[in-house]
Amino acid sequence: MKACPQCHMRYPMDAIHCFLDRSTLEDIKDPLVGKTIAGRYVVEGLLGEGGMATVYRARNALVDRPCAVKVMSAVLASDANVRERFRREAKSTQAIAHPNVIEIFDQGEMEDSTPYIVMELLDGLTLVVLTDAGPIPLPRAVPIMIQIARGIARAHDLGVVHRDLKPENIFVCGRADGTDLVKILDFGIARSRTDTRLTNMGELFGTPQYMAPERITAGDAGPSVDLYALGVIFFEMATGALPFTASDPATFLIKHMKDPPPRPRSLAPKLPEPLEALILQLLEKDPRARPVDAHRVEQDLVAIARLLDLPVPPEPEVDPASARPAALTIPPAKHVEQWSHRITLFEQMASLAYGARLPEEQARTLGELRGVVEEITRVRIANAKEQRALEELDARGRDARQRLGFAVDALGQDASKAREELRAAQLEVERIHHDVAAVAKRYAEAQREIIAWEGRSAGREPYKQLADAYRQCAAAVDAWLVERTRERGAQTTLEGKERSAGDLEYQISTLRTALANHEKAIDREREATQKRAVDLNARAELIEPRVLELATRFCGPLRARADLGPLFRELETDRAAAN
Repeated sequence: MKACPQCHMRYPMDAIHCFLDRSTLEDIKDPLVGKTIAGRYVVEGLLGEGGMATVYRARNALVDRPCAVKVMSAVLASDANVRERFRREAKSTQAIAHPNVIEIFDQGEMEDSTPYIVMELLDGLTLVVLTDAGPIPLPRAVPIMIQIARGIARAHDLGVVHRDLKPENIFVCGRADGTDLVKILDFGIARSRTDTRLTNMGELFGTPQYMAPERITAGDAGPSVDLYALGVIFFEMATGALPFTASDPATFLIKHMKDPPPRPRSLAPKLPEPLEALILQLLEKDPRARPVDAHRVEQDLVAIARLLDLPVPPEPEVDPASARPAALTIPPAKHVEQWSHRITLFEQMASLAYGARLPEEQARTLGELRGVVEEITRVRIANAKEQRALEELDARGRDARQRLGFAVDALGQDASKAREELRAAQLEVERIHHDVAAVAKRYAEAQREIIAWEGRSAGREPYKQLADAYRQCAAAVDAWLVERTRERGAQTTLEGKERSAGDLEYQISTLRTALANHEKAIDREREATQKRAVDLNARAELIEPRVLELATRFCGPLRARADLGPLFRELETDRAAAN
């Protein structure tokens, strides 16, 4: 691993890294800068480079919205598995629709079939910049931790496991009030419950410093792997150091599997004990010993924040970051007003130059020019209509995702409590089962004692030990009966908790299905609308050269006329304003 000289992010020695120094990046000449992707995303500059993709600052020309476009490396684009992971990153992230997860606007393929993702343009820095500077002060660290937990809780509720959580994938932006807004990035190797398995047996994706033991031993796992990664991240935020250090990936993996982490307070003595306890619980080797889910982590962090009188970020439903962006201004038709004004100028020129005797060639050129301008006006107006439809589609899709997401979040919190009660019931059944087994063992031992003394007595001689053995056996049977009754009661309670948790999971699953169906419908509608908009834009681009050609032909014979100078100057002013 090495550190980026600009943002200090750690990355493999053989990888290209994304710098945060934009002035440096913008000096780099990239073939896509200045180009248009998919007929609608105008690339304005380079934001970052990585081994898998390059990220550009861009603008959606259809709705005039700034954005970032992530374009897959051409070298990797031929790999079907990598392409599918790239596509899954877009779909998984877009569906989450949470203020603490980066927003995805669009995805697709360029003309050469290279995949791209369009996402919100963020202004801030990665969490690694903060952790590399040392422990983050609690008034800043705890609100960041809460937001990370909230974003991951929403992802898990929607069946998405990140699987590569690390400070490099957590972006810290600034809110209007000066507080931090967290955005979780890069769901490139996320696993959705609805996705088919992409990795081959023996393949292991992720970052060794943050990898849960079960990822290493089983190759894959559920939400618990993200909780473990949270433990590593929180440890690093609190202490300025990783819980484990190693010189190579293999040693990191071994330490995650076998070594206990140091107590955070041994590195940061002023760290509150409740926060240390939560971090150590997240770092438990056994997933069952970790918090039941990310909702529980968030609730514990909120309780710690209130205990320490630290700020708590706004709930997602009322978070300003959840608000719909202001309506975008879409020009009714590009250059329509300018060309209408120019036609008026041409008519004035014709009137001054020729009066009522307009030469046939000039009359034909001016007539054709009027017709072409009318045509391009119709096309641009139709294009503007599709642009507005796209904006409405984006708003409708975002609103529905948020509405369903907030409903999932409410159910997720209930499900979290149900899971915690279920876990407690399971532990109670296991404990009582152990007690039942112990009493049954005592009964079996008492039986053997009776048999031994019955053999010695042979029914002819009473022994005190035989009487004691019968009394011990009776006591064991009584205790066994009590424990079995408790076990049956605990099992009944457990089954009730399982039903409650299952009912909530079913409700969440129903909402997930509704969200998936909504996304499919929106995607179909968006694809059709975007195609119409792009086709109309392409048609207008084809027509505009003809307009310029006719305008040049009409003006050619008139440029020598001094009396038309003011009109030509007005025409040039209009053209300059349009450009």
